[in-house]
Amino acid sequence: MAEKWLAGHFLVASRYLRDPNFAQSVVLMIHHDHEGAMGVVINRPSDKTVREVWEMIGNDPCDRDDKIYVGGPVPGPLVAIHPLQAFSDHQIMPGLFFSTNRDELDLIVRKKNIPFRLCSGNAGWSSGQLENEMEAGGWLWTRAAVDDVFADHESIWKAVTQRIGLEIMAPDIDHEHLPSDPSLN
Repeated sequence: MAEKWLAGHFLVASRYLRDPNFAQSVVLMIHHDHEGAMGVVINRPSDKTVREVWEMIGNDPCDRDDKIYVGGPVPGPLVAIHPLQAFSDHQIMPGLFFSTNRDELDLIVRKKNIPFRLCSGNAGWSSGQLENEMEAGGWLWTRAAVDDVFADHESIWKAVTQRIGLEIMAPDIDHEHLPSDPSLN
């Protein structure tokens, strides 16, 4: 694969990737360079809510019942994906930011009407590992869209895989002008 850094892209496991941690997952890539890659799965809600986790870690009570997402099989700190530049560690793409700082996370989850994904764990690859998996056909990818990041977790996988399919089948056609179901034409 030619050198292509995938931060700000979605990865979707193909049927050739046998790792059950990633079946029908959408991974938002946070970082990717010659040293390795890191992303978070954005469509795997856990059974824990922000309220429950805030009680467990001893923060002031928080009344948010948003689910915490399983960001991947690699243990790590809680990660917030959000649109608030003032509370960010890193910009993923225009309008989308990444935070791990405990104080910033606390401020983010207390903002009303601000979308976010709070993830526990992440998906990580060592130098060359992701590129090898992609060359073997394990992953499909497309540019991420902020709206998809915060969409209902049950619809993200279908929306992203349809977009990838259109990019493969009709790469030179403006996808905004294609019908959502061409069989209905």
